[in-house]
Amino acid sequence: MSSAKFRRILLKLSGESLMGKKGFGIDPEMLDFFANEIKSVHSIGVQVGIVIGGGNIFRGLGAESEGIDRVTGDLMGMLATTINSLALQNTIEKVGVYSRLMTAIKMDEVAEPYIRRRAIRHLEKGRVVIFSAGTGHPYFSTDTAAALRGVEIEADVIVKGTRVDGVFDSDPEKNPNAKQFTAISYLDVLSKNLRVMDLTAISLCQENSLPLKVFNMNIPGNLLKVVMGENIGTFVNHTG
Repeated sequence: MSSAKFRRILLKLSGESLMGKKGFGIDPEMLDFFANEIKSVHSIGVQVGIVIGGGNIFRGLGAESEGIDRVTGDLMGMLATTINSLALQNTIEKVGVYSRLMTAIKMDEVAEPYIRRRAIRHLEKGRVVIFSAGTGHPYFSTDTAAALRGVEIEADVIVKGTRVDGVFDSDPEKNPNAKQFTAISYLDVLSKNLRVMDLTAISLCQENSLPLKVFNMNIPGNLLKVVMGENIGTFVNHTG
């Protein structure tokens, strides 16, 4: 643990990342990959909380175009995050890491209700804690849920795993000349509308001085490099 830069992290994953090569749903190979990446940092004593989206199953934000009202759509999205969380929990435990799943809406037969002090105690006991169902309220994204849980559990950093190498001045998947930032301030993220996370999430991190590290989660070993303090990805904080 002495070699790790961060003692406690909140890992944010998108639901789409679980699709792998599929166009929908969950790819078991991606579950295995993520579980082993998480195990690699857990094994050196880093306490890990996780928030995962549900976009591979259902996106509440786009439901209105299908005739579903926003609140109902967001509730459906919360259930999608819980499906993903159950799948990830199952795979994490298969690789030998104890975990707990906590939900923001009551599902007593499925998982524990989210209680902040209990979550922190689980982390202190060396259990990976997965937070599902977002914030438990409509109109808030899983990015905002990640920022909120990160603040509540007193994480040292939010680490956001993406499929690109960090934060760029434009979309690197569309613009080959996009410039990557090694560090950037919260204010610049907001003023440049860089969409690292949604505005509510960035503002919450800024107000609570919770730094954010954005990196490519799809490269094996990158999560471990992040917690060890290696200079990869983009660091977002007050000063940039």
